[in-house]
Amino acid sequence: MYLGLDLGTSELKALLLADDHRIVGVARAALTVDRPQPLWSEQDPGQWWQALEQVMAELREAHAEALRAVRAIGLSGQMHGATLLDAAGEVLRPAILWNDGRSGAQCVALTRAVPRLAEIAGNLAMPGFTAPKLLWVREHEPEIFNRVARVLLPKDWLRFMLSGEAVSEMSDAAGTLWLDVGARDWSDELLAATGLTRGHMPRLVEGSEVSARLKTELGARWGVGSGTVLIAGGAGDNAASAVGMGLVEPGQGFVSLGTSGVVFVSTDRFLPNPAQAMHAFCHALPKRWHQMSVMLSAASAVSWAAKTFKFADEAGLLEAAASVALADRARCPLFLPYLSGERSPHNNPNAQGALFGLTHAHGPAEIAYAVVEGVSFGLRDGFDTLRLPADMPLREVALVGGGARSVWWGQLLADIFQVPLTLYAGSETGGALGAARLAWLADGGTVAEVCTLPPVRQQLVPSSQGADGHKTRHARFQVLYMALRDQFR
Repeated sequence: MYLGLDLGTSELKALLLADDHRIVGVARAALTVDRPQPLWSEQDPGQWWQALEQVMAELREAHAEALRAVRAIGLSGQMHGATLLDAAGEVLRPAILWNDGRSGAQCVALTRAVPRLAEIAGNLAMPGFTAPKLLWVREHEPEIFNRVARVLLPKDWLRFMLSGEAVSEMSDAAGTLWLDVGARDWSDELLAATGLTRGHMPRLVEGSEVSARLKTELGARWGVGSGTVLIAGGAGDNAASAVGMGLVEPGQGFVSLGTSGVVFVSTDRFLPNPAQAMHAFCHALPKRWHQMSVMLSAASAVSWAAKTFKFADEAGLLEAAASVALADRARCPLFLPYLSGERSPHNNPNAQGALFGLTHAHGPAEIAYAVVEGVSFGLRDGFDTLRLPADMPLREVALVGGGARSVWWGQLLADIFQVPLTLYAGSETGGALGAARLAWLADGGTVAEVCTLPPVRQQLVPSSQGADGHKTRHARFQVLYMALRDQFR
């Protein structure tokens, strides 16, 4: 039995996985984000621990026998977050999250300081990454920066609390801008540019390797295992989702409709394309990498619109959007989904959302459609940044994340991408399932045995009907962003 822990932005999820691939139990605990100033996004790590205590109590109540059989734990989590610890291991300030946009000026400074940054890290400097956040802290909170003894990513802080060990793994570390992604090692040059050294960094392992062991007292308190419980390296949330779906071979990928929107494809080599803000990261398995485009507001834009325009919930908004007939879509407004700035392909922390073309003829359904379509167009823009060599064709694209529960939205994406999308059973478990699988690998499982594809639930084949309309509106969507770009400042 294996336990996967996925520390997301809006919830922490725990999943129990049997070694016959059965999901035995799942528990969730909600998390909240603090936004004390414009562009800021923070969480108190203490909230993460409270959530972990909650899910472990729920699992012990419902699945005590399975919990006692756990042999290893895997960790997945939101990437890029800066969790700062002092020499005693105490948290110095709220963690600065992946969707925090305050460090734009520091990104410019870092790029000037290290002209080879994109070559080493495989990515442009963006406010979402960890390194610019530390530059911001050094400039604006010097008394805190001077006390920083360790910088940990969110899931790695959980590991620290679970084991007392400061360890990270390649997929998450690749999102800091401190990793030499091709070499899979910390870069002394990039660390020095932010006033840090290897001494501030956790030890690195591969995601499928043993990283630490669960503290005996925690195992006893939660009823986890009956002996030594291993902790796998784990993965950043998207790499973990890929492992959970069995998408680890070159050319396999997914589109994720979570808080953020992601287009992900596995590769067998380091293939950066920083010019279009595409991310090139290490995968969670040795000698594998992945390409990834990220938009900062995907399902979160739908949640915002559902609340703002008084729909009952997100499902109600999607139902209203689906009610707009194909012939009527051309008269709907256009929606720019950049509610938290944007990464791929624009790398613009100042980008903002917009509803364009409203008239008296538009009601809630047309606005709902515009919002879902705008998120879909943003994902298509990210999809177009992927650059696969001729010997590595795109083999398969799955649809994952909470938004994947809407088959209508999935079909709209397939039509806009003009690529078949596969819905797999259990795709909503995402990173937690991948984390549990990485625990299984750390316990001696093989990739062929563990990283299998789940059963296919549905295949969404792109329709040619309405394709010209999607192309026309997508082109207008792109023109609208370019027309407004300078106004966002």
